[in-house]
Amino acid sequence: MIGRLRGEIAEKSGDTVLLDVGGVGYEIAVTPNTIAALPGAGQSAVLHTHLHVREDAMALYGFASADERNIFQILIGVSGVGPKLALAVLATFGPDDLRQVVVAEDVGALTAVPGIGQRSAQKLLLELRPKLELPDSPLQAGGTVAEVRQALEALGYQAAEIRDVLRDLPADGSVEDSLRFALQELGRQR
Repeated sequence: MIGRLRGEIAEKSGDTVLLDVGGVGYEIAVTPNTIAALPGAGQSAVLHTHLHVREDAMALYGFASADERNIFQILIGVSGVGPKLALAVLATFGPDDLRQVVVAEDVGALTAVPGIGQRSAQKLLLELRPKLELPDSPLQAGGTVAEVRQALEALGYQAAEIRDVLRDLPADGSVEDSLRFALQELGRQR
């Protein structure tokens, strides 16, 4: 298994990086967040990697942090989730954001990932909960966060805006206070 590579960035394009390691160029699929975190061509970089072996192909996936790689490996361990969908999840959510989505059982946030519908999101939440190390949080499903999300969606706010403001909600507020806080934060961002 190839777990980490250190080398010189030969090329960055779209969703791949060509990393020159000792004269061998490794083509590595990455998320947009990882591409943004990497230095420019000709500079040294370290990527935490996962080698995905199938009967007909081998593919190398790279991540800026070991935590992101570990989340990727957990995601591809879920039935029905392949490497491309796992990359799409990590392109939408960082590791900590994904943990918060799972803690809050936020089906709506997961449906923002291309390729994940309502039922797939519910299934994914069920399977991820026991596998991820989750932070302690009073923000549970059916509670404040879910109701505030629904209210903001009904008001026409986009999923990304909602996700950002829900992350900052006070843990002990009522639905009304939390919604007021979220609307004030959204008003400041515009």
